[in-house]
Order: sequence, then structure tokens, then C-alpha cells
Amino acid sequence: MAHQTFIDKESGFCFGVVTAIKKAEEELAKGEPLYCLGDIVHNGREVERLANLGLVTIDHDTFKTLRNVKVLLRAHGEPPSTYQIAKDNNITIIDASCPVVLRLQSKIKKRFQEDGNCQIVIYGKKGHAEVIGLEGQTNGTAIVVEGENDIESIDFTKDISLFSQTTKPLDGFNRLIESIKDRQKGGNFDYFDTICRQVANRIPNIRRFAEENDVVFFVGGKKSSNGKVLFEHCREANPNTFFVSGPDEITETQLQQCEGKKIGICGATSTPLWLMVDVKNLIDSKLD
Repeated sequence: MAHQTFIDKESGFCFGVVTAIKKAEEELAKGEPLYCLGDIVHNGREVERLANLGLVTIDHDTFKTLRNVKVLLRAHGEPPSTYQIAKDNNITIIDASCPVVLRLQSKIKKRFQEDGNCQIVIYGKKGHAEVIGLEGQTNGTAIVVEGENDIESIDFTKDISLFSQTTKPLDGFNRLIESIKDRQKGGNFDYFDTICRQVANRIPNIRRFAEENDVVFFVGGKKSSNGKVLFEHCREANPNTFFVSGPDEITETQLQQCEGKKIGICGATSTPLWLMVDVKNLIDSKLD
């Protein structure tokens, strides 16, 4: 029996990343220098493609030294301090912050301004670009927790408002709510489900896709948090799952397992479709 190769229709860029890359391409087409604050997406191959078009990736220290240039803010969002630096240095901001993230920033800022004594708790990955932007809405006073085992920094006698990074799993958020309720000794506890459903729904979709195929190649960037989570779910659903950053990482041993099988190719919210197509083309060319 001949092999069959399928690309998961639900995988690939989320709309926030699509918008950011489209904005970058539009600006680069004007032929003017364009800087991006941090990797536009956590995928080295896509960053390289845009670098070849002229996009210059910079860090926050370099950003502070720039004057009179254009800087693109990626989908993850930025803290208020970034906008202030841009204003002071006459930097033109091309804002590609995801609207879902901007709405979350606005909610956190409003809650922080309404009640200065309330503890703002963010369920998210410490040091993640989106989380840094969220912390910035509270002048850095928010408490970031990565899960139920990480809640000792919360004062359970005071008011608590819980928010979530947009890309965290829904079941983890719900477990965290229960853990806080169990520990609460006074004060009010309110929580806001701010998880992006386009991302949250990826988990059941990718598990289903993995189960439908004999062998799975998960295509992702090594820096992608979302990619790590989705890959683990993929591998749980189908142990014959391999993580690759591109077609050049596929081994002969892996290809031998693909002969006569149904092969699924999927990826993270930061994985471009063209990269998944490249992986499919290599597999097909080697097995045909």
C-alpha cells in the first residue's frame, strides 16, 4: 500500500500572527527600514524569511537607542513603557498587537485602576512576551503563576482577580480557580476567562488529528511555548509523533516508519503553512 500524507487544516498561524506578518510585508514592500521588537513569531524559519526581505529583529535594549525609525510590535503586545520610549525617541510604531491581547491588557488595567488593593494574578508563563505586556498594565505589581503548584505568592486573605495569558490551556485555568477557592480565607475572588478559543481549541483538534494518522510530524520552532504544549498533546495521542523544525531534520529512520502509512503533518500557532508544505513535499519525494 502506498503512503498518504495529510496537512492538518487546523494547524498553522493564528489570526494574530497572520495580521502581524501581513503588516510587516506591507511595510517592507515600501522599501524603508523596518525593525521588529523581538522575534515576530517563535519560528526561526519564518523569522529568517522575513529577515531576507529586510526585517531587522531587535531587543528592548537596542530599541531604547533608536531614533526616528519605524518599529513593528508583534502580536504578543507590549507594556506601556514601550509606547513611552517610542514617543520620547520619535519612533513610529507599527502596532500588530493581537486584538485579543489588547482587550486583555485593557481589562487588567481597568481592574488595577479600580482597586489598588486587589491582587491581580495572571496565569501565564513567567518572562513570556505577552505576560510582560500584561504585567506592565499593573506597573509590574501583578503576581504571575504558572500553575496550581505555584500559588504560594498569593495572599489568600485579600481580594484576588485572576486573568489568564491568552494561549494557556483552559483545563489548567479551571484547576487553578479551584485551587485558589480551596485556599481562600477571606476577601473576594473573581476570575476572567481570557483564553483565546482559536488557540485553546487547537488541543482537542490536534489530538484528534494525531489519532487519525499512523505517523505524525509536528513542525514547530524550538522557542515556541505553544508548540511545546501542542507537541506533547500530539505525542500523548500518538506516540509515533516526531518534532521537526523543518524538512532537513527528518531522518532516514523516521522515513522508514512512514512507508505504506497514513502520515499527518501539523504544527503550532507560530508554524507557517509553507513550512508544513515543505515537510510534506520532502516526505512525498523520498517515499514515492
